[in-house]
Amino acid sequence: MNIFSKIEVQRFVQEGFIVKHHFFDASEVEIMQKETNRLLEEGTFRNVSIDEDGNPSETSQNLQLIPLYDQSRIFRALPFQEKMIRAVSELIGDPYLLRLDQIFVKPARNGLGTSWHQDNAYFNIENPLKGLAAWIAIDDANSRNGAMQLIPGLHLQKFEHRRDPFSDHHIRCNPPEEQALTIEIKAGGVIFFCYGVPHQTGPNLSERSRAGLAYHYIHQDCITEQVHRFPNRCRYMTGPKASGGKNEYGIEVENDFVAAKNG
Repeated sequence: MNIFSKIEVQRFVQEGFIVKHHFFDASEVEIMQKETNRLLEEGTFRNVSIDEDGNPSETSQNLQLIPLYDQSRIFRALPFQEKMIRAVSELIGDPYLLRLDQIFVKPARNGLGTSWHQDNAYFNIENPLKGLAAWIAIDDANSRNGAMQLIPGLHLQKFEHRRDPFSDHHIRCNPPEEQALTIEIKAGGVIFFCYGVPHQTGPNLSERSRAGLAYHYIHQDCITEQVHRFPNRCRYMTGPKASGGKNEYGIEVENDFVAAKNG
């Protein structure tokens, strides 16, 4: 049985994104939340927020952990779950690779958002519909705590990017913000969007922190020198080179998530 209907796939092609509420169940959400808290407690995150003078910000925080696979067996195993593999296959086709994994945490009250950008400004593939981000809500995401905002239908348009003055390494663009949608989604929901979709997350003004987990995929036909700049981060998910992680990690990693779910 497919993850997406034909109408949903058509909508993805036309608008560049699709939302799947309740993609992960409550037990899976609990695993992700506990693992995120562990990583926070161990100090693995880095505040990438800076002030206009270029110094690390003391008033706002945008906590990022990238790459993620070498810090967490749970999050390393999650993209190898069957429903994740099937979902990505249905949207960008096979064979494909997992190129990047990361978590952002917006702390309560002073969590800074991530500015408008297109992922393809980083990856630079010819067809942005062949690159996919899966943004997973680890906590409920809403307009008050910095939910994802995106602009549908502009994924084939290329916007000029420049350095983000409020981040120590991110870039930003200036799309027509008046066309943006705010995607409010419960923990366990997933926003699937192609590399061309302009998107941002807002600040967290709530009394609780908000975390989002992101995996970035790319079709094998679209691999460029820029994409392959860090070959150790490229993991084949489908096709003849796919091994369930064994080629990349020495073991098949899927069961690390299944074991956590089964207690």
